[in-house]
Amino acid sequence: VPMAQGYLNDLAMVEGGAQKASVRVRIEGADAYLNLKSREPGHTRHEFNYAVPVDEARDLLALCIGGLIDKRRHYVRHEGHLWEVDEFLGDNAGLVVAEIELQHADEAFAMPAWADRQVTDSLRYYNLALASRPYSQWTDAERAATDIP
Repeated sequence: VPMAQGYLNDLAMVEGGAQKASVRVRIEGADAYLNLKSREPGHTRHEFNYAVPVDEARDLLALCIGGLIDKRRHYVRHEGHLWEVDEFLGDNAGLVVAEIELQHADEAFAMPAWADRQVTDSLRYYNLALASRPYSQWTDAERAATDIP
């Protein structure tokens, strides 16, 4: 599924405490959404998704801070869980990130063999961060590191 998305705020606003949620606009195929995702300690987030007309979403994308995120989403089942695998394009080309939605924070899951490393706690992999500092701007050390937030 092709996606284009942008943010009406940036990582510094959310991580710095000025705002408690990211505000995203996404066009996903023929549909469009306005999304609010809370910033909570740990891995649990509150998320609110609202359908909006595609024309309005295009207008909202023009208001976004930083660059737009272009990606293609693939869905992969692995040992009872559905993984969302995002293949990034444009300024983030070369980056592939997989995400799984769990029922609760301590739910056990099997990491697929094709997954290179766990990056849940690495803020630089968040789409919100990639909009401001895309993968194309990362150093080789940042691309290889597993312990840099």
